[in-house]
Amino acid sequence: MRDRDSELRLADVLVETADTLNDDFDPERYLRWVADRSVELLGAQGAGVMYTGRGAEVRLVPCSNQQDVVLDLLEVQHRGGPCVESFGTGEPVPQVRIDRDGAGARWPAFAERADKYGVAETYAVPMRRNSTMLGVLNVFVPAERRSMAPERELRIAQALANAAAMGLHNHRTHSAYRALSEQLQTALDSRIRIEQAKGILAERWNTGMDEAFDALRRYARRERQVVDLVAVQVIKGAIDAEVLRRGRSEPS
Repeated sequence: MRDRDSELRLADVLVETADTLNDDFDPERYLRWVADRSVELLGAQGAGVMYTGRGAEVRLVPCSNQQDVVLDLLEVQHRGGPCVESFGTGEPVPQVRIDRDGAGARWPAFAERADKYGVAETYAVPMRRNSTMLGVLNVFVPAERRSMAPERELRIAQALANAAAMGLHNHRTHSAYRALSEQLQTALDSRIRIEQAKGILAERWNTGMDEAFDALRRYARRERQVVDLVAVQVIKGAIDAEVLRRGRSEPS
């Protein structure tokens, strides 16, 4: 990120990362894209995301390049690693060297695996929306990578993680509101059909709306159907009105 073009590219990526309000959104595809952009912008060997999906299950999403390597580095962290540490504390894990005194002292199993793949350094940043932890972005740095100020690099990674957290949160909120809206619309449509069926029966029998609804409800219970389904059949003329009438409460 040393020139204007790189800074503009970062700005473009942050805008794209926040754009998640689409019907075909897939969290794993999205997070793989985030990991790919992290590799691109940070000059990393690889990157991956550990995140919690619906139901609180933990999922691992590697970047497209060296998928098997990155997935292995994420999986080995069940015994300790930068992802697990950041996930537990909700704080970034700054750059740690893959050597005996760095990662080796903190996470021996992870350090051994990272060294095997030629990783020289690693760090992790939380993907958090307010107080809710959604995941962790873990970056793996090769020894031959171009130099970058560690603090600046960590800030860029955190900016990407923040944008991804906002994108995930916005999509989850959008999905919840959309589901609620669909439920309310279904309930409204059902109420309209029932009112229409009540009107048909009340007019046909020259009776009140309450008595017509009572007949609908009694028939639905007798036939073990929902009232809405009975109403649809009445509207379509698929139920003999006299069949419904026999279940109607007669005046005393």
